Amino acid sequence: MKEYKRFLLLSSSPRRREILKMTGIPFRVYSLFSVTEKIYETPLKTAVENAVSKVLAGCEKQEDDELALAADTIVIIDNQVLGKPKDSTEARTFLKLLSGKKHTVITGFAVRLPSGKLIKGYEESGVVFKNLSEDELSWYLNTGEPLDKAGAYGIQGYGALLVKRIEGDFFNVMGLPIAKIYDILLDNNIDIKKMVGR
Repeated sequence: MKEYKRFLLLSSSPRRREILKMTGIPFRVYSLFSVTEKIYETPLKTAVENAVSKVLAGCEKQEDDELALAADTIVIIDNQVLGKPKDSTEARTFLKLLSGKKHTVITGFAVRLPSGKLIKGYEESGVVFKNLSEDELSWYLNTGEPLDKAGAYGIQGYGALLVKRIEGDFFNVMGLPIAKIYDILLDNNIDIKKMVGR
């Protein structure tokens, strides 16, 4: 079974860094690359292909003992994809759409081996929001948290107060389904738990 030293995390997301730190998996971050995210024919393809674009855009910094990792998280409600809101007005619109309803969070991910081989996959979770009052909406928007999050909320921050329940992987909603990544890499004879403690 091939062993690697660490991940090269191709993301500026503090949430993804937090998940890798929590699991003890060594990594370094590179986020100085440019990718234009696209909308494909299905939400699933959108998340996976945008993750692939990111891993290919940043992999020139990959070393021989690293696995390059990128991810893309999207929120879907009523067949509508909610990305990061462009301003607080759009964030309010998104939150009103989510209020009192169940939506889907998909994180697509791509791992590039030093050989150039790509391993890709996704995880899907359901999230049910409380019915949000105008007071709750205004309070949450004033925290500033919604503006850099897909769907205009962060499950690991103030946004936790807005969520009634989660169906599926919490870490997927946060932005990195690490258990699914572990499993899919294991299926490809890569055991990332052997990185822990290095």
